[in-house]
Amino acid sequence: MNLSAAQRDAASCRRCHLWQKATQTVFGAGPRNAAIMFVGEQPGDVEDREGEPFVGPAGRLLRDALAEAGIDADAVYLTNTVKHFKWREGGKRRIHERPNREEILACRMWLDIEIAAVKPRVLVALGATAASVIMPGAKVTRDRAKPLASPLAQRVTVTVHPSSILRAVDSRARAAAWRQFVDDLRAIARMAPSH
Repeated sequence: MNLSAAQRDAASCRRCHLWQKATQTVFGAGPRNAAIMFVGEQPGDVEDREGEPFVGPAGRLLRDALAEAGIDADAVYLTNTVKHFKWREGGKRRIHERPNREEILACRMWLDIEIAAVKPRVLVALGATAASVIMPGAKVTRDRAKPLASPLAQRVTVTVHPSSILRAVDSRARAAAWRQFVDDLRAIARMAPSH
């Protein structure tokens, strides 16, 4: 199945219950021949409303970090392990909830189709949930920005999800987390040299 057909089919996905509260399916986006694919956990509130991955606060931070690391954000493929926003009521806000194993497994086929279609040279899991899907056994804190062997791509690696930087306890911790994330992205860029 090609990406366009998969995206059309995913738009009406009912493989788990998450579609019931989500505004829409948020499929991956980016060049079909991207050298680097980044995989996060799930769309957030802004992504759910706009229908595009990584367009909310964490996505803006990711794009800024990519730019600082010398990676063209328009040249990477961005997606998530789960394609619907899982949330609960929190006053006037919709509060993110972590997807469970059943929800992750229900969406796995869409991610597999994206990986097979794009064939990235480097596949990057952003955060623990994505790491558990892409590279079971990998630990973000231990393995971040290290090349790991996998049949999914020439190189597979893990790093933090940019939302973790936004949740840092104070500005000093946020600045340190930012620097380490940019360093990770520079190492990731070196794993995918241009032809």
